[in-house]
Amino acid sequence: MYELLKKIDGPDDVKKLSQDELKLLANEMREALFNRLTKIGGHFGPNFGMVEATIAMHYVFNSPKDKFVFDVSHQSYPHKMLTGRRNGYIDDEHFLEDSGYTNPDESEHDFFNVGHTSTSIALALGLAKARDLKHDNENVIAVIGDGSLSGGEAMEALNVAGDMDSNFIIVVNDNEMAIAENHGGMYENLKELRISNGKSSNNIFKAYGLDYIYEEDGNDISKMIEVFKKVKDCKHPIVVHIHTQKGKGYELAEKNKENWHWTMPFDRETGKPTFDFGNVKSYTEMTVDFIMDKAKKDKDFFVITPAMPGAIGLSREQRLELKDQYLDVGIAEEAAVAIASGAAKNGAKPLLVTNMTFIQRSYDQISQDLCINNNPVTMVMNYSSFDGLTDVTHLGIFGLSVFTNIPNLVVLAPTSAEEYLNMLEWSTNQRQHPVMILIPGNEVSHRSADVDFSDINKFKMEQKGEKTAIIALGDFYQRGEELAKEINAKFGYTPTLINPRFASGLDEEMLEELKKEHSLVITLEDGIIEGGFGQKIASYYGTSDMKVKNYGLKKEFYDRYNPEELLKELEMTTSQIIDSLR
Repeated sequence: MYELLKKIDGPDDVKKLSQDELKLLANEMREALFNRLTKIGGHFGPNFGMVEATIAMHYVFNSPKDKFVFDVSHQSYPHKMLTGRRNGYIDDEHFLEDSGYTNPDESEHDFFNVGHTSTSIALALGLAKARDLKHDNENVIAVIGDGSLSGGEAMEALNVAGDMDSNFIIVVNDNEMAIAENHGGMYENLKELRISNGKSSNNIFKAYGLDYIYEEDGNDISKMIEVFKKVKDCKHPIVVHIHTQKGKGYELAEKNKENWHWTMPFDRETGKPTFDFGNVKSYTEMTVDFIMDKAKKDKDFFVITPAMPGAIGLSREQRLELKDQYLDVGIAEEAAVAIASGAAKNGAKPLLVTNMTFIQRSYDQISQDLCINNNPVTMVMNYSSFDGLTDVTHLGIFGLSVFTNIPNLVVLAPTSAEEYLNMLEWSTNQRQHPVMILIPGNEVSHRSADVDFSDINKFKMEQKGEKTAIIALGDFYQRGEELAKEINAKFGYTPTLINPRFASGLDEEMLEELKKEHSLVITLEDGIIEGGFGQKIASYYGTSDMKVKNYGLKKEFYDRYNPEELLKELEMTTSQIIDSLR
C-alpha cells in the first residue's frame, strides 16, 4: 500500500510520474485520507474532492517558489501529502504532527496558518504585491471554494484583483456546496457558468475585471494539468473555475455532502461514528428543539445564520420546515448581524446562531449596527469553551474579553440546561437589549433556574458562606461547586458560591456585601483573564482590602492542546487551587 505515495518527498517527485501513475497516486492519497480520517476525524468532503486538482497544481507549478494559498485550508490535506508530510496520513504515530490546516511551522510550502474562510484571495494578493515590488516573477495562486466566495473579504479582494496587471491566479473550486447548501444570488451565476461550460455572457468574475477559464471535470488530472499549463506565468489576473465533486471516492459522502464536510472517527463500511456520544441530550439538541417549538408559536421569530446551521445541529429537513423563519446569509457574519439588527428594529425576533470563533469577524457590526442602536437581537454562540475546538484558528476563548466590553450588549453565561433554555426564552421575548448567550462547553447539568433576567447584572448567590467567595462563571460553575466542597473538607468552613450569570457587568451591591465577611474572592472563567470577567471583579476591589485571585487562561494562541493538561499547566485544577490557598 502507498507504493507511489511513499516515494513522494516533495513536488519534484510528482513531476516524475506518468499520467497513469498520477491516477494511481490519487487512489493512494484517498486511501491515506481514509486512514487518517477514520481514526482521528477531520475535514472529509473538501479534501476528497480536491485530490486531482492538487496533484495537477504540483505537477505544473513549482512550489514553494510558486505560492499556493488555500482558503480555510479545509482542502489542504492532499497538498500536505505532496509536500513532505505524507506520514501524517499513512503512519498513525505521526498523526498529531500534522495540523488540520496549512501551517508555516510545518513546511515551507505553507505560507499562512489559516482556518477561517474567505481569506485566500486577499492573502495571496499581498504575496503578489510584494512580489511585484521586488520585481520577482513567481506564480501566486489563491484556492477558494464556491461557498467561501460569499464572504465579504473574498468579494473585496476580487475587486482589488481585477485592478491588477500582473500574474495572479484564482482557482475557484466549485463543488456546489459550502458546509451546507449555498445561499445567495451569486450562485445562480455560478450555475449558469457550469451549465454553459463557462460561456455564459453573465459572468461575475469578468464583471470584476478578471480573465476567466472554466473546466467542467475538475477531478480529471490530465484536464487539470492542461488548464494549469495554460494559465501558468500569465501576466494578468485570471480565474480558473473548476467543477469538482465534494466527497469524491466515498459514496456516502457523495450523497450526503453536508454531513460529510467534517467527520468524527468513523467505520468505513457503515459510515457510523466510532465515538460514543452517549444518550444525554446535548445543548445543541436542546437549542434545535427550542427553535422548532418557538417558530411554531411565534411567527415573528426567525433564525439567521452565516452558513453555520451546524453550529447548533439544525438539519436540512428542519431548515425546510422553518421556511421563511430561516435565513442563511452565506459566509457573511457582518451581514448577518446587521440584517438581524434591522429585523429587530422592525419588530421581528431574530436568533443568530454560529460559533464564537467566527462571530469575532463581526465585532464592528455588533458594536455599531447592533449595540449603538440597542436592538433586541439574540446571538447564540457555540464553541466558546476552552475544551471545545482546540486548533489555533478556531479558539473560542477570546469571546469573553472581546464582547463583554461592548456597551448595551448583555452577555449571558448559563450553568445548566434549565438556565440556558430559560435565558433563550427570556432573551427572544424581551425588547430592551441585544443579548449574547454562550452555550456551555461542559457536560450537560440540570438544576433549577430563574426564568426572568430583566434585572441586568444581578448575580445569584447559590451558597452563602464566609471568608472566601467563589464567583464561577458559566460552564466553570461546576468547577466552582467542586472547589467549594473541597474548601469545606480541607479547611473546615463553608465558602460563598456565586453564579454570576451575567458576564458583561457587575452586581456591585453583592460585591459590596461580600466585604463584610470575606477576605478573598476567587473568580473562575472559561476564557482568557486579560480583559475578561475576573479582571472586572479585581478592578472593582482595587481600592479595598479584598484580595482577588483570577483563574482563567493566558492571552496566548494555544494550538491542539489537551484541555485537562492545559488546566494543570495553568494551575487551575481544584487540587492546585487548594494547595495555593493552603
